[in-house]
Amino acid sequence: MNNESILMLESSKKAWSTYLQLTKPKVVLLMLITAIVGMSLAPVVNFPWLEAILGLTGIGCMAGSAAAFNHLIDRRIDRQMDRTHQRPLPSGEVNPFSVTTFASVLGCFGFVLLYLWVNPLTAWMTLLSLLGYAVVYTLYLKRATPQNIVIAGIAGAMPPLLGWTAVTGELHANAWLLVMIIFIWTPPHFWALAIHRVEDYRKVNIPMLPVTHGVEYTKTSILLYTVLLTLVCILPVLVGMVGMIYLFSALLLNGGFIYYAWKLKFSPEPNTAMDTFKFSIGHLLGLFIALLADHYIAQVIV
Repeated sequence: MNNESILMLESSKKAWSTYLQLTKPKVVLLMLITAIVGMSLAPVVNFPWLEAILGLTGIGCMAGSAAAFNHLIDRRIDRQMDRTHQRPLPSGEVNPFSVTTFASVLGCFGFVLLYLWVNPLTAWMTLLSLLGYAVVYTLYLKRATPQNIVIAGIAGAMPPLLGWTAVTGELHANAWLLVMIIFIWTPPHFWALAIHRVEDYRKVNIPMLPVTHGVEYTKTSILLYTVLLTLVCILPVLVGMVGMIYLFSALLLNGGFIYYAWKLKFSPEPNTAMDTFKFSIGHLLGLFIALLADHYIAQVIV
């Protein structure tokens, strides 16, 4: 292989890495895991594997599209923030037109895939989630109100419901319980990061809660939300979706989240806010793995 071929290969790898970064792959992966749980808990007699695989592909593409649009819309403030100034657009690795094209193609592909080969309900609901995050939150709410995360949290909480509808073609109250868990989890998750990066948000005039209401108020809000989250996490047990394996796991995980929130409020250290943020990610992942484990272990026992 000559030098020119090596350079072309390295350039292709860098381009692939750049566009992958635009989709926020770690966030999308977590969303897809929650969608898989929604699919698995849905009451279907013969599991539709093809629709499930195509559904995950379409949901993933549209989630990646929403993330890329978020990069595009936030590129100017990203340039000024320490946490985000090295993202592909602020750093000049890619231009706005290319990102617009990439996000549009990815989103359209995902929508068509869902509409034609899964079902229209899932396609339209995924599109609403995309618009809720990329347009309503990123373009308006993020810059308009400290309750931005609370109001727009529903858009990011939808994957379990999308997974459910992908394999059933219908809405169900139990699926909304899974949405509610993520919806209540979202504010304390993001507010912990906002406390850690409060000066970044203040610098670019983004009215995150610790900027507008102060860090102490935000800490109290995080603690209260973790208590509320614990109660919400019990609901799937009360309606008979899952059993004791999930309940024990949920109580343990929520106990950990409350511990971090309590420490953040009453005995914080320099990294407590970021530690709380990191724990919250593992907390949500653990909850949904517990839902999955409980569901399948119960089937084996029965």
